[in-house]
Amino acid sequence: MSSQSKVIELDIIEAQYTQFLGKRYLFLLVLALITIALAGTAVTLGVIKLSIGQVYEAILHNFLPDQFQATEEAQRVVWNIRLPRILFGILAGMGLGIAGAVMQVVLKNPLASPYTLGISSAAGFGAAVAILLGQGFFGSYLIAGNAFVFALLSSMIIVAIARHKGATPEIMVLSGIAIMYFFSACTTLLEYFADSDAVKGVVFWMVGSLSKASWNELYVLCFVLAVCIPILVWKSWDFNVMSSGDETAKSLGIDVDRTRNLSMIISSLIVASIVAFTGTIGFIGLVAPHIARMVVGGDNKFVLPGSALLGGLLLAGADVVAQHIMPPVILPIGVMTAFMGIPLFFYLIMRRRKGYW
Repeated sequence: MSSQSKVIELDIIEAQYTQFLGKRYLFLLVLALITIALAGTAVTLGVIKLSIGQVYEAILHNFLPDQFQATEEAQRVVWNIRLPRILFGILAGMGLGIAGAVMQVVLKNPLASPYTLGISSAAGFGAAVAILLGQGFFGSYLIAGNAFVFALLSSMIIVAIARHKGATPEIMVLSGIAIMYFFSACTTLLEYFADSDAVKGVVFWMVGSLSKASWNELYVLCFVLAVCIPILVWKSWDFNVMSSGDETAKSLGIDVDRTRNLSMIISSLIVASIVAFTGTIGFIGLVAPHIARMVVGGDNKFVLPGSALLGGLLLAGADVVAQHIMPPVILPIGVMTAFMGIPLFFYLIMRRRKGYW
């Protein structure tokens, strides 16, 4: 083959790769635009009828009070109820999506998620202790504080066991499953001896809800995501190498155990910050990474932001459906994500390509 032919072939390969990268970036851009459109539409929907003009006047009034006028009712409904709920749903879905993607790649297990690793079960037990026994942490944020502490505790136990026995993916997954069953059994035991009204409160918390979303919770979640997500995205190259095997990663100078433990701790912090306010929300952290991986491939530079955007879109969309499918009843968000996630997950299983993992 002549040198000129080699140059032409390299140019073709480069053009194809550039086109492939362009499709990935386009996918992320489309997801971001759809999420923004969903948020803009959802803020206009609700039991209290407000026109699109009234809604956006209420939003813009806080920034440009002289140019835009809004009624007190529109201000209260939009700023105190709808907007924080929508934004919190998007950010919570983003956190669950990227945490699930990281857990799946570092543990090399397509079933790894905040729910299957016991983090959500531990948070549920912490909330049950607060609701049924009135004991816990952080005073006025008793339920959220308990859920946060126990969610982090479960991840610390997983990491501690992995460090003691060697941070292999198998040990971490098995430890997470054991912790899930342990905290689920503890929660059931508390409910068995508790008053029926108190048990009802635990059940409502466990099925997940965005009804308690407010600006204070939104600020906390924004801070956590702003700190944690850039670290995980920065580690995306390490995740790519670890996907080829621990030995390959070690030969390239990556401290596999440290990276795996650090990633699990950061992911658990994100999940704990979310479930502390929302309760147990399943399937987002499991399904979103699979969809992203099937569209953009295995490069975690694109899988992680894709999982985050898909998670935010899925959770916010599920919340909109939960609010308006049976008005005026608002269905639990955890139920909606399960109903949406199960058929979608079966579809992904049926469409799974050979060698996907």
